[in-house]
Amino acid sequence: MTHYILNQQQPLLPQLSGRRIAFTTPTNYSPRLLRLLHHYHAIPIPIPTVHISITPQNLSDLKSYTTNSELLSTFSALAFTSRSGISAFSLALPVTPPLPEPVHTFSICALGNDVQLLKETNLAMRIFKRKSAEVAFPVSIPASPEGMVEALGAGRGRKILCPVPEVVGLKEPAVVGEFVERLERKGWNPVRVPAYETRWTGENCLDTLLRGKEGEDMVDAMVFTSTAEVEGFLKGLEKAGWRWESVREKWKDLVVATHGPVTRVGAEKLGIEVDVVGVQFDSFYGVLEALALWWSC
Repeated sequence: MTHYILNQQQPLLPQLSGRRIAFTTPTNYSPRLLRLLHHYHAIPIPIPTVHISITPQNLSDLKSYTTNSELLSTFSALAFTSRSGISAFSLALPVTPPLPEPVHTFSICALGNDVQLLKETNLAMRIFKRKSAEVAFPVSIPASPEGMVEALGAGRGRKILCPVPEVVGLKEPAVVGEFVERLERKGWNPVRVPAYETRWTGENCLDTLLRGKEGEDMVDAMVFTSTAEVEGFLKGLEKAGWRWESVREKWKDLVVATHGPVTRVGAEKLGIEVDVVGVQFDSFYGVLEALALWWSC
């Protein structure tokens, strides 16, 4: 099946109007997607398959770095692969910035629009006591873990702190380990710290989808925004006595879309063939744009 990789500058097409679109996005990210769906008159079906939270243990683990100036000063970079990681690190920072201005360039890297959150939280000013031109914000193009590694450049043995998810009830997505391995191949010395918890939402997570009322159970598209969500979805199907093939049989015209190519690869490794993925994956606009063009063909 063809994967449509799109990058259109035109507004979303009217084909989204009236479409019933299910998505597995966690509740702390889904409002952004919900707003877009409502704006373009689609009918959203939220079925979050994972829950993301920052636990007291996560904060304790982060504070072992953020409140230890001697230890934190040994790092040359911070790499955030999600907004949750940024939020957790920001919460763990003490009131007084733990470090003086950097002696050498210190890089703080995030994906796509998450860079805006770095600015909104004034992260650099909360880490360093004095504002400095030595703090860099490499832009990852594309907005993917691979793009981030390339944007960071050669590590030359320097240490980089990576606030990553602690996955509970599911297997850790391969993308996390692969990100760390890429950093190592680029010469960095990555240090992982569990910054937040990604937990399966439970065996009833798909009730809204699988037990819909007659006439209200039509689904036009399924949107996955992370590999963990895909695994949570498949686990929910298994607990409900369904298989992915059962979903395809019930909704024969279902279009499967992913938010970015990393999720597409993860989904297909888990046995779910993806129909569309938008190239503009630094926001949810891209995946909806890809769906709109699919339906316009």
